[in-house]
Amino acid sequence: MKKIEAIIRPEKLEEVRRALEKAGCAGVMITEIEGHGKQKGVVQQWRGEKYRVELLPKIKIETVVPDREAEHIVKTIIDNAKTGEIGDGKIFISDIEN
Repeated sequence: MKKIEAIIRPEKLEEVRRALEKAGCAGVMITEIEGHGKQKGVVQQWRGEKYRVELLPKIKIETVVPDREAEHIVKTIIDNAKTGEIGDGKIFISDIEN
């Protein structure tokens, strides 16, 4: 068994969730998280004032699948979450013993 953890953009959640359902992924856990990668946040402007947002909103999707399905599920996530821009996220795959 493999545990797949995917960190994605919030606006991609429904698209990824529907694609996982179609791919036969039996169950998922979804968590709203905050964090940053190499870009260390973004600088935004509001009412003429610039401010730095260091922790950006992200979504973490977790699922556990049989080994034989892991590659297909990872490909499904990538195909539906990728924008090609900085901040697309990461995917972590772990072995589940029991």
